[in-house]
Amino acid sequence: MIARIHRGKGERYDDYEVEITSSITVLDLLFLIQENIDQSLAFRYSCRGAICGSCAVLANGKPVLACKTPVARITEQKNSDQVSLDTKTGQPEGGILLEPIPKLPVIRDLIVDYDPFFEEYRKLEPVLNVENVHPEKEYLVGKDESMEMEKYTNCILCALCWSACPVISEVDGYPGPAALAKLFRFYLDPREPGGIKRLYLADHETGWWACDFYTNCKMVCPRGVPPNVAIGRARKLLKDEEDEG
Repeated sequence: MIARIHRGKGERYDDYEVEITSSITVLDLLFLIQENIDQSLAFRYSCRGAICGSCAVLANGKPVLACKTPVARITEQKNSDQVSLDTKTGQPEGGILLEPIPKLPVIRDLIVDYDPFFEEYRKLEPVLNVENVHPEKEYLVGKDESMEMEKYTNCILCALCWSACPVISEVDGYPGPAALAKLFRFYLDPREPGGIKRLYLADHETGWWACDFYTNCKMVCPRGVPPNVAIGRARKLLKDEEDEG
């Protein structure tokens, strides 16, 4: 099998001929090449368990986590229903094309600079804000409330949704699906005293209202987080409040 991989920061691609097993993942493939063919190949990884989100790549145009994606699922096109993005070069016949995720600056090979992603994320204050910083007893969260928040707490900040979202390229200053989902998670948190005021942080043309509901974010999320649902609910809440006021 031929693995075609983006190299450097520009338009260079190198082809590697490899023999693989049916169970090998994309991350396993990268290690195979780095350890046996080309030690200069650079890619990012950490947990190898789809928890850290650091190994996001574009595989044959599919935004995926390298550690949890079998090469066979990409090369045999078993995930044809998944979002496909434009690639900068053609994929080898029967092989795999690996590129850095788009919409973020490339540092080298498959490694991107996440600063633009996290810059927008931090603007929405993704931390728990409570009135009493020294409570006398623990804050309690009910089971139903916890389960509702968990839909959005599961986000691992891999930026796959950012790379797949067309609005990122269309609207300057758009926070992105992950940031908006996290903001809604803190709105849902009963320990937060601000209530709907939490949603005001993105209540502007480039925030909640910029989303066009392509739903790419939900389709590519490796943890099943539905940012589109959070955005829709937030918009309805803000609209209802405006109508009542």
